[in-house]
Amino acid sequence: MLKNIPSVLTPELLKILMEMGHGDEIVIADGNFPGASIARNLIRCDGHGVPVILDAVMQLLPLDQYVEQPVALMQVVPGDNVVPTIWDEYKDIINKYDPDGMKNGFDMVERFAFYERAKKAYAVVMTGESAIYANIILKKGVVK
Repeated sequence: MLKNIPSVLTPELLKILMEMGHGDEIVIADGNFPGASIARNLIRCDGHGVPVILDAVMQLLPLDQYVEQPVALMQVVPGDNVVPTIWDEYKDIINKYDPDGMKNGFDMVERFAFYERAKKAYAVVMTGESAIYANIILKKGVVK
């Protein structure tokens, strides 16, 4: 155990966060996401929801301040009558640790474009999140 490290961050996830460089992206995915078939590096956090993992990661990960929108969400597919309320929780979490990260809102990415972007991400963290459209991408910045 270490001091001041959220207990939900596994050693494997901490290693991934440390390995990531400026501009690398990490996906924190819901339980429906096809992470095993997409991920270059797959980390399992099945016992937790996305907000818990997002909160823990945001305590350590600087967001990229050199891009307009360092946080991306999967856009709702046209015809789905869904309003993902979990996105409000994401906004609150991100604002708690990096208010500048949300100054231009979320980058809303079409479903299949999101999958393609996730294939290029440094890692995918699979959670047990049951909310739909709960996938989020964070672009790492620099520590100043």
